[in-house]
Amino acid sequence: MEFFTSTWHAMRESDPAKKGALVQQLYADLRQNTLTFDHDAPILLPKGPSYAPLVTIVRPRNVPKRKHFDNPEGQRVLLHAVAHIEYSAIDLALDSAYRFRHMPVEYYLDWVEVAHDEVRHFTMLEKLMKQVGAEYADFPVHTALFDAGKKTAADILERMAVVPRYLEAGGLDANPRIIAKLERYRTTPMLEAIIEALRTILEEEVSHVAKGDRWFKHVCKMRGLSPEIYFDIIERHYPGLETKRLQLNVDARRAAGFACSELKRMGAQKCE
Repeated sequence: MEFFTSTWHAMRESDPAKKGALVQQLYADLRQNTLTFDHDAPILLPKGPSYAPLVTIVRPRNVPKRKHFDNPEGQRVLLHAVAHIEYSAIDLALDSAYRFRHMPVEYYLDWVEVAHDEVRHFTMLEKLMKQVGAEYADFPVHTALFDAGKKTAADILERMAVVPRYLEAGGLDANPRIIAKLERYRTTPMLEAIIEALRTILEEEVSHVAKGDRWFKHVCKMRGLSPEIYFDIIERHYPGLETKRLQLNVDARRAAGFACSELKRMGAQKCE
């Protein structure tokens, strides 16, 4: 089997169960070194997200708001929103492995491993959704992560900066705030299960951001660039990083490879 062809098929599969099986097989084959790499094979650009046949796509502002998590409807909305992020992250990881050629084999191992983790996260959330009477595609979704992949499809440096080091790192900041909000409600078995799932995702997403950090810095070194170019890249795509004064999860970002100098530029008051 050829790696890039197999990765493309897994990325373009719509059915979550079939996608998960393809990713698991790809991950196993890659680890067992049974795949060939045709780095000169044509590189295709998806016309739309793989989930498009399953869901209703709307603008981000029209996605159901996540609130009132102490009732089943609020839990359904929350779980569906996080599951959609995880589904989208599967495709983004696979696209990062598929799109950028002539990289060390460790690069491809890293991003297929990320996709493998995201499949597990999606499956975990899917089970919780069923417990509160929901399934993936019950609510409309947006294409923000797919759009980020399109915007960074031409340059691995921009992809590593924007997707893992900006968007996924933003999840490291947001996840603890959601957990804290859930913990303010009266404890129930379902809320405990949701909190545990979010904690698992938070812990494992640190390694995903760290992989992006590793390869971002690898490409910077290859091109003779300072990692400080990160701020120029993000300003082009998502203006205002240094003026928004984000609520940063400093510990998680430090564990993922961010330097204190970077975090202070983003508004961190304390960093060691």
